[in-house]
Amino acid sequence: MTLAVPPIVPDPSVRSAIERLRQEFPELGPGPIVLVVRTCREELRGSPDGALPELVERLARQRLRVSLD
Repeated sequence: MTLAVPPIVPDPSVRSAIERLRQEFPELGPGPIVLVVRTCREELRGSPDGALPELVERLARQRLRVSLD
């Protein structure tokens, strides 16, 4: 899996996902979580705005779990 750092854009779906996932995966530290969440958000950019918070968080959570295995 290749991760790229997308541009930083104020986005509530990103901020809320980062906060929840930092609590769920404290062993990873903030850097990897922020990178994964921002990458997921960029990949989901064509999705409906109303669905983004859930989609971003679910995709990021799955990728973080796989990274711990």
